[in-house]
Amino acid sequence: MAKVGKKYKEAKAKVDVLKKYPLGEAVELLKEVTFAKFGGTVEIAFKTFANPKYNDQMIRSTFVLPHGTGKKVRVAAFVSDDKRDDAKKAGADVVGGKIDLLKDIQEGKLDFDVLVTTPDQMRDLAPVAKFLGPRGLMPAPKAGTVAVDLTKTIESIKKGRIEFKLDKTGNIHTIIGKTSFDSDKLVENATALISAVQAQKPVGVKGKLFKKVVISSTMSPGIQVEVTE
Repeated sequence: MAKVGKKYKEAKAKVDVLKKYPLGEAVELLKEVTFAKFGGTVEIAFKTFANPKYNDQMIRSTFVLPHGTGKKVRVAAFVSDDKRDDAKKAGADVVGGKIDLLKDIQEGKLDFDVLVTTPDQMRDLAPVAKFLGPRGLMPAPKAGTVAVDLTKTIESIKKGRIEFKLDKTGNIHTIIGKTSFDSDKLVENATALISAVQAQKPVGVKGKLFKKVVISSTMSPGIQVEVTE
């Protein structure tokens, strides 16, 4: 069993694990109990009543946070030659196709966090699908990384677009900013995301969607958030 540090114990003692805090209060408390010396990431976790075993209970979508994630995202665009300039202008950090970018990927050069492409280019990415898939980097329509309008896609990712999806245990985990963000920005990001997830409530889920909603940061205890459904 991992040893729990003194600072973590002190932080956890300030959190009532049985209480569901109003979002604003939860964010203020989170800032108080975050003790990491470096700029930490703020995450939100949704424990849901959805069962991923059933197709009519799956949740997967994308959303642009009002104030972004605070994280610089490196975007690679796998495109045809005639779309290279457009991808660069949109802000792509890496631009290439089956001659150069495909070769880099095959050699394990992954200088990007997100890979986007157009529907007509998916066939050319087939040789590296088994390599990119396990790493969560293979473009997919449901993830919003395969699109006809790549300019719009790249720009939205750069602005702070995130993907949220139900995992095998019926939970959703995603980031909503950095601990250095003002409290108001974290509250606005969280509020907007909660609404976005609620809007994706599957038809197969009867009654409430959320069992529990928790926010936390790097090296902090989790704090339950009160959510109205």
